[in-house]
Amino acid sequence: MIDPFCAPRVLSGRQLAAPAQAGSGLHLPLSADERTRLRGLRHCATGQPVLLQRPRGEPLQPGEWLGADDGLPPVQVEAAPESLLLVRASEPLALLRAAYHLGNRHVALEVRPGELRLLDDPVLADLLVQRGLELERRHEPFLPEGGAYAAHHGHSHSHHPHVP
Repeated sequence: MIDPFCAPRVLSGRQLAAPAQAGSGLHLPLSADERTRLRGLRHCATGQPVLLQRPRGEPLQPGEWLGADDGLPPVQVEAAPESLLLVRASEPLALLRAAYHLGNRHVALEVRPGELRLLDDPVLADLLVQRGLELERRHEPFLPEGGAYAAHHGHSHSHHPHVP
């Protein structure tokens, strides 16, 4: 049993390789949003507290290992299940239009062959149903696209045309 008053492990480094002994690491389930926030208190699947102290940079990826200088086994990042909408259409153009409208609203999307996935939102669900799309609700990991500005670590462009 985990002691709720124990100090959290500080995870500041990324490890390229899995631990030498199979099954020796902890698992850290994180939502898509949590994988972009590289600092703060989180809890492993066992309840073990960990403190992320990562420098700004790329989001954490499911399957990667995080380590500390404490000599303890590393912690593996996992994509936590989230409430999702799966969007499908009988016509590819309808799905493409849905992607356009969702992208115009800056909605995070996971793009798969023949379907779009987004976090469940009743307003967006209503919009998609009104457009004649098929929706299915699921509770699964969400792996959204990084987006055009992912390499710049933020949304910093203007929506206004550049005037010289």
